[in-house]
Amino acid sequence: MEGRDQRDPGYDDWFDEPEAPTDSQGDVARGAYEGEDEVWVLPEDEEPRHTGRREIVVAGRTLTMIQVAIIAGSLIVLLIAILAAAGVFSSSKSAAPPVTTPTVPPAPKTTATATTNTTPTATAPSQTLSPGATGSEVTNLQESLTALGYNPGKADGSYGPSTQAAVAEFQKANGLAADGVVGPATLAKLQQALSG
Repeated sequence: MEGRDQRDPGYDDWFDEPEAPTDSQGDVARGAYEGEDEVWVLPEDEEPRHTGRREIVVAGRTLTMIQVAIIAGSLIVLLIAILAAAGVFSSSKSAAPPVTTPTVPPAPKTTATATTNTTPTATAPSQTLSPGATGSEVTNLQESLTALGYNPGKADGSYGPSTQAAVAEFQKANGLAADGVVGPATLAKLQQALSG
């Protein structure tokens, strides 16, 4: 036990209060220093220490790359949450269904459809008609097609594209050439469908 202090109380006295200096001790013995420096504060370096890690200084604070990544990730999550709350990622519009053309021809229209329809019984036109025609015979054609369950549009007496499309549907359903023109064969089928 040679190097040991005789005053050893048997425990570590690191945290014990230091003894008050006496008048007989000089300034150096009491722990007084000549300068403004405080002993317990480490001096600040003029240059940042290079620890081998990448650091960024933001607002006077040094941040490591990990801290910067955590802050950036938090900001991204916050931005996504704000956008989600604003409804940016949801859509009230539904996607338009794809347009498909039927490969199976529609079933022929019967007079039973005409009897269940609330429109009055229509009379078939008395002459052949083609696109571009106008007049009361076209109105009779349009009313006849409507009574049979086809949609020629408004019965306005003008043989336009919608009337032509309805005539073509009638022709397909009745085994005729679907050209959209009311020729003798189409006129006969139309009169037969309305009288039956």
